[in-house]
Amino acid sequence: MANLRTIKKDVIYLINEVISDCWVFMYLNGEKNHEEAKNIITDAIALGDNLFDQINHYPKEGTKEHFKQINVKLLSEVDALFKRISALAK
Repeated sequence: MANLRTIKKDVIYLINEVISDCWVFMYLNGEKNHEEAKNIITDAIALGDNLFDQINHYPKEGTKEHFKQINVKLLSEVDALFKRISALAK
C-alpha cells in the first residue's frame, strides 16, 4: 500500500489537471460552452472532496482493498471528466 501522502498527491495532481484543461478550453474557445466547462470544474472539485473524505476516514481492517478501490474510482472518474472536456471541443 502506498502511503497516504502519495495517494493525496495523486488526487490533487489529477484534479488540478482536469481544472487546468477546463481553463485552457475556456481561454481558447471564447464564450463557447463556458457553463459546461464550469460544471466540469465543479464536478472535479466535488470528486476531490469526496475522495479526500474517503482517504481520511479509512477502515482499520481491509485498508489495502479500500485504497485500491479509491485508486480505481479516482482513475475512472477523472477519465470520465477528461472525456467530457474532449466532447466540449467537438
